Amino acid sequence: MLFAEIAGTSADVGGAASRLTKVERLAGCLRRVRPREVPVAVAYLSGELPQGSVGVGWASLRELPAPAPPPPTLHVLDVDAALHRIAAATGPGSQAIRRRALAELFGAATEPERRFLTGLLMGEIRQGALEGVMIESVAKAAGVPAGDVRRALMVAGSLGPVAAAALTEGPAGLADFRLTVLRPFQPMLAQSAPDVPAAFARIRPAAVEWKLDGARIQVHRLGGVVRVFTRNLADVTDRVPEIVEGVQALGSEALVLDGEAIALRADGRPLPFQTTMSRFGTRTAVEPRRAVSLSPFFFDCLHLDGEDLLDLPAAARSEALMGRVPEHLRVRRIVTGDPHEAEGFLEDALGRGHEGVMVKALDAPYEAGRRGASWIKVKRAHTLDLVVLAAEWGHGRRRGWLSNLHLGARDPERGGFVMLGKTFKGMTDQMLAWQTERLLELEVSRDAYAVHVRPELVVEVAFDGVQASPRYPGGVTLRFARVKGYRPDKGPDEVDTIEAVRAIHEGGNR
Repeated sequence: MLFAEIAGTSADVGGAASRLTKVERLAGCLRRVRPREVPVAVAYLSGELPQGSVGVGWASLRELPAPAPPPPTLHVLDVDAALHRIAAATGPGSQAIRRRALAELFGAATEPERRFLTGLLMGEIRQGALEGVMIESVAKAAGVPAGDVRRALMVAGSLGPVAAAALTEGPAGLADFRLTVLRPFQPMLAQSAPDVPAAFARIRPAAVEWKLDGARIQVHRLGGVVRVFTRNLADVTDRVPEIVEGVQALGSEALVLDGEAIALRADGRPLPFQTTMSRFGTRTAVEPRRAVSLSPFFFDCLHLDGEDLLDLPAAARSEALMGRVPEHLRVRRIVTGDPHEAEGFLEDALGRGHEGVMVKALDAPYEAGRRGASWIKVKRAHTLDLVVLAAEWGHGRRRGWLSNLHLGARDPERGGFVMLGKTFKGMTDQMLAWQTERLLELEVSRDAYAVHVRPELVVEVAFDGVQASPRYPGGVTLRFARVKGYRPDKGPDEVDTIEAVRAIHEGGNR
């Protein structure tokens, strides 16, 4: 299939208002895809790269050859092969190799293909083809029930191979996907609630667990073999030998556990999130024992000695966990129907430096790969008043609106403002329309991607934490930033300072 067909379908889906229309157009495209192309096409239509990040940023796209004239000639697998070469280039001379491969790829692409390719590389394809829509599209294209596709995806971990099986083999191909020890599958995710009473209004009684700010891990054991996988299903076994040794000491022949790995201080308080995540980078993978130690804490048991537990109620899975995993390796939890008791448990978790709590239904199965209603996270978010420095044009349904805001904190020492990061979350259509009009009034310059404005518009931003970042001039950035609202009552001289932001970072690391 030509890459232009994928790009065109994505544009059509982005312009479609109804879910049904999106599904129809995606299914029509998938029916024309050859079997070998299915996993790549599904990823592209979902706005993703099969390789994940390939290390290409905006700076890499500044000097590119002119686009190819019509008609388009690039095929889907041509693009995939080029991106594999770019991602694989490492070591001396790798930058030149990557630049050459990127130039060749963009030089072979027509202008519409280049726009779509840029969106893929920058993670900015937001045409509404979310996982639920893609599941329905695959099911429609293959003529199979959407529930069968969803169930296969739960244990496959990726929609690409599931779509390929559905489109080529139908129900029989989907039936081959089942939990297999040592093969990772997508973790269950949680919905959010602003506080404990709101969570208990939806689930009561409930298991209430500490929410650790660590790295999600899925650990498989079969005999003497242990494998550790991340939330994104990457195999990191060789990077976490202490976790491997701990699970090998458990008395089970076959085991699948869900949990968190976290770096702790001697007093049990968590080290910065980035300290934990540094163990999963390539540098620390070489000599993991010289890095800070990770402590595993498990909260679910999904397979035990030949029996799959995914469909059992959470209470039964908890019993299995307690029967095989000692208390010091389990996430702390209580079972209660009293929101006041749960509130006290939350305060204790926060006081010990953790993120918050998880509120979980006792009778629910494990919904792998889904943001199920039976798990609810409750966290206390920080807020800051920041100034808007620039905004990027939106894509898909937000096309024509200024969407992604560049956020700045005040720098009283040097004057001016320091950029902390970006966010496009938390905005209603009404807010998008208003801020587009207002920001264009404040415009001082623009480039291909953003409108730069006078720093006058103050916005209140909620976020989950502050982390170090060499990408931004202040050395820090906000985690999971989202807009709460604009503050017309405040001027730019009243926004929070970069020192205040760094103090939050330092306070969270104590």
